[in-house]
Amino acid sequence: MRLSRYFLPVLKETPADAQIASHRLMLRAGMIRQQAAGIYSWLPLGYRVLRRIEQIVHEEQQRAGHIPLLMPTLQPADLWQESGRYNAYGPEMLRIRDRHDRDILYGPTNEEMITDIFRSHVSSYKDLPLTLYHIQWKFRDEVRPRFGVMRGREFLMKDGYNFDLTREDALHAYNRHLVSYLRTYERMGLQAIPMRAESGPIGGDDTHEFLVLADTGESGVFYDSEITDLRFGDRDIDYDSVEQCQGVLEEFTSRYARTDDTHDEAVFQEQVPEARRREARGIEVGQIFYFGTKYSEPMGATVATQGGERVPVHMGSHGIGVSRLVGALIEANHDENGIIWPEGVTPFHCGIVNLKQGDAAADGACEDLYKALRAKGLDPLYDDREERAGAKFATMDLIGLPWRITVGPRGLKNGVVELTCRRTGESEEMTPEAAVARVAEIYAGI
Repeated sequence: MRLSRYFLPVLKETPADAQIASHRLMLRAGMIRQQAAGIYSWLPLGYRVLRRIEQIVHEEQQRAGHIPLLMPTLQPADLWQESGRYNAYGPEMLRIRDRHDRDILYGPTNEEMITDIFRSHVSSYKDLPLTLYHIQWKFRDEVRPRFGVMRGREFLMKDGYNFDLTREDALHAYNRHLVSYLRTYERMGLQAIPMRAESGPIGGDDTHEFLVLADTGESGVFYDSEITDLRFGDRDIDYDSVEQCQGVLEEFTSRYARTDDTHDEAVFQEQVPEARRREARGIEVGQIFYFGTKYSEPMGATVATQGGERVPVHMGSHGIGVSRLVGALIEANHDENGIIWPEGVTPFHCGIVNLKQGDAAADGACEDLYKALRAKGLDPLYDDREERAGAKFATMDLIGLPWRITVGPRGLKNGVVELTCRRTGESEEMTPEAAVARVAEIYAGI
C-alpha cells in the first residue's frame, strides 16, 4: 500500500461533536464516516482493523471447537412472538413491515433464529454438544447514540449459541467460552476482566461481562486489584476438559469483580482488603450467558435421550462486540499524538517514511524495504507522498502503526535507516536488512 494511492481522508481539526478519544481519533484518522446518528461507514483504514479483529475472533472460536455459519440481518417477527420476546424487548428493536404486510425486524440478537435452525435439523442427543456462531451486523435503536462506534445503533457482533443435553454440559460450554474469550482479548493486546453482571433482555441467571478498564467507560465497576495481575498467556488448554476449563473460570472469577448493576458494597468490603479495593469505569466488550431452557422449551427445541425421552436442550449465548472493540482498543492505547495499535490488530504492520521523495537513493531504498517486507508476509504502508517530513511523521503518529522505518539520504550514506517504536518513541539505527528482520521477528509470534 502506497499512501499516494491510498484513501486516507485524515482531518487536521477535531470534530466538535466527538466527546471521547476513540471517536475523535477514528474520525481524524479517516477510519470512519458518520452516515446517520449511530451509523457509520467503515473507511479503508478502519475496515482493515475491523477485519483483523474479526479474524482473531474466528480463530479462537474455532480453536474452541465452535462452528461458524451466517444468519441474516432481518428476521421474521413470528419467531420472536413464539419465544415471547417480541413485545417485551422494547423500543431498541427496529420493527419493519414488508410489502406483503408481514412483520419483520432488524435483528438485535439471534437466539430465536438459531433455535429454529437447531430444532429443524437436530433431534438426537448423539448430535450434542453443539456450538454455532456467526459474526454479523446488528441493530439496536439506541435513544441517544453517542461515543462513535462505542454506542452506535448498527454494530458488528460475534454471537454464538451452545446446545447441550444437561445443565452440567451447558455450564462447561459457558466455561469454555470464558477461556476462549480470555485468549481472544489478550491476542488483541487487551486485558478484559470477567465481571458478574445482569442478564438484561437475553435472560438467564449465569452471566459475566468482559470489561476493559478505561476512564471513558459507561459502566461503573468494583474489583479486587489482584485481578489485574492475572494473565492467560500462552497456556495450552484442552477445551474438552471440564477440569481445565473450570479451573480457569475459578482463577479469573474467584476474586470480587462486578459491574455497578450487581455490586454489593457489604460483600465488597467483607471479601476485599481495603488496600485492594478499586472503583473505576469499564467498557463492555463481550458477555456470556447460560439461560437453560428459556428458548428451547417454548420453541420446541428438543432431542431424544438415550432412553427415548424427548427433553428440551440447555442453551447459552455468547457475544463479542467486534466493532465496539475498535473503539475500546483506542481508548486503552492512545496518546496526545494519536492511536497506538497493539501489534495483533494494527491495520499495517509497519510504516515506511521517505524523508526525501524524488531522491534516487531514498526512493530505491524505500522500494527495496517495501518489497522485502511484503516478501516476509507483512503489510507495510509506504508514505511516498510529496510532503514535508513533519507532516509524514504526524500522519504516522495519528494512525498509530506500531513500527516505523524512516529513510533519508543522510542515513543511507552510512548504510542505515531508523526503526522507531510508536509506543515508546525509541529509535534505533540499523541496516535496512536488519530493520526488515527485526519487524518480521516482532510479528513472528503474533
